[in-house]
Amino acid sequence: QFEASGGGMVQPGGSLRLSCKPSYVVTLDRFALGWFRQAPGKERDVISCITRNGRSTTYPDSVKGRFTTSVDHAKNMFYLQMNSLKPEDTAVYYCAASSIVDRCFTNGMDFWGDGTLVTVSS
Repeated sequence: QFEASGGGMVQPGGSLRLSCKPSYVVTLDRFALGWFRQAPGKERDVISCITRNGRSTTYPDSVKGRFTTSVDHAKNMFYLQMNSLKPEDTAVYYCAASSIVDRCFTNGMDFWGDGTLVTVSS
C-alpha cells in the first residue's frame, strides 16, 4: 500500500504539502500516481494525476492554479502542493497508484493510501 502524510489544520490562504510513498519496495515509475479527496457526505474525486511518462494534470477547476503535483523518483515519493487553501478544500486526501491504466480515476487505482485529513478553517 501507500502512505500519505502532511495533512493538518491550516487557516484560509495557507499552504500544505502532502506526501505519499509506497510502504513496500517498488519504484513509482511503474504507476500512474493520483491524489483524490473526499469531503464529508460527498464522493471521492480525483484532484491530480501524474502518468508514467511524467505528465501531470490537475482536474477540478476549483484547484487549478492553486494545487500542483510532482514526483521525486530519487526519493520515491510524490507530492501535492496546495496553496491559497480555502474552507471548501477541507476533506480527507488520498494518494493512490494505478499499475493497470496510465491515468487516474477512482475505480482504476489498485493501491491506496489511508488518507490524511486537511482542515481549512479560521
